[in-house]
Amino acid sequence: MKLYLDTSTPICILKLDEKTYKSELGRDMAEKLHAFIKSKLDENGKKWSDITEIEFMSGPGSFTGLRIGASVVNTLADQLDIPLYDHHGVKHQIIIPDYGRPANISAPRK
Repeated sequence: MKLYLDTSTPICILKLDEKTYKSELGRDMAEKLHAFIKSKLDENGKKWSDITEIEFMSGPGSFTGLRIGASVVNTLADQLDIPLYDHHGVKHQIIIPDYGRPANISAPRK
């Protein structure tokens, strides 16, 4: 089964083969993403080990959302020993998010 994940916006998009699920995880993405994926696997009678490949929308988009999503898909692909692709169909060992612009780092206050 193919897992597709898009965390580039506050509304997380998860696809399991041809079924699409959306959830507004917003600021709770880091806490709720794993449970969201697991609940949809359970709904379909699937286990983590049933995932055979992963595709990730690697950006541009939300800095935090992409970091969280990339961490999840990189870990899953590594632990399940399955192929990992970006949304362009390019295979990667690990996904490095594309934020669409350089980081906006403000100067220290002191």
